[in-house]
Amino acid sequence: MGKLLLTGVDGNLGGFAAEELLKLEPKENLIFCGYNPDSLKKYADMGIETHVTNFNNPDGLKEAFQNAEVVALISMPFVGVKRQNAHKNCVDAAKAAGVRQIVYTSLVNADDETNPSVEKKDHIYTEKYIQEQGLDYQFMRNSQYAEAMVTNYFTYAKMNAPLTNSQGDGLMAYISRKDCAKAVAYALHHSNEFSKKVWNINGLELMTISTFCAIGDVSTGNHVPFVNVTDEENYQIWDAMGVPRTTDGVFLKDSEAPFSSDGMVTFAQAIREGKMDIHTKDFTELTGATPISVRYMFDHQEEFQIGERHSKDN
Repeated sequence: MGKLLLTGVDGNLGGFAAEELLKLEPKENLIFCGYNPDSLKKYADMGIETHVTNFNNPDGLKEAFQNAEVVALISMPFVGVKRQNAHKNCVDAAKAAGVRQIVYTSLVNADDETNPSVEKKDHIYTEKYIQEQGLDYQFMRNSQYAEAMVTNYFTYAKMNAPLTNSQGDGLMAYISRKDCAKAVAYALHHSNEFSKKVWNINGLELMTISTFCAIGDVSTGNHVPFVNVTDEENYQIWDAMGVPRTTDGVFLKDSEAPFSSDGMVTFAQAIREGKMDIHTKDFTELTGATPISVRYMFDHQEEFQIGERHSKDN
């Protein structure tokens, strides 16, 4: 039996998934990959097989995957053809190395053609490509990271201003990135039990962004109401903050919004149009745990910030 391989351990989601996986599996069963050699050293020192990988370049990927039976592909933090090509390189290498199954971190409602989110185009491309290659799979269709909106909430709290975007009264089951990481770890751990499986990894409950802000107010004592604007006004807000419209742009160091505005505005549109209001018990079925609540995240807000970008986009 081959090993369980986790990519992106030098990133936020992948790092949390590595911590969870080490609770579930002996280190002899694991392979950890990332583009940053420094981040791999601590795992190598533990006796875990590690490989430096950059999915923008297919060279060496097949060799890195050679001992793996299952590969968890953590989706790249950029958008468009660049991400699609990076994912394709990973899938091609996995197939060439004889990998049986790919666990892929996708997006809630990725296969809905009417979903306007630019992010979902890359996710459905990757899902379909994995299927076309004849590989087994588990697709982890994650709801929006609550950390992104917790960080956003405090950005507006510091400005003593209402949180402003264009998602209206749309519903989202906000989930912690840590729970998404836990789901990836458990999908790897139980990979022999599930085949051609789609998981909707949702938070504890559906809510509007107004409710989200109200929970934050009760927890923190701030007053951050929500104000809805048009999509174009939403773009202008991000422009004023120095956020690039695409991931080809320049990201400010330590930015509180480490995502492109194209991704965020079309995501808000998708929420507003009811394209993201999926709520299941899949997370609990897979992990046996209850999703972390939004209130808990606000009560422990220092542990639930979005953090810096960890990507190699070239």
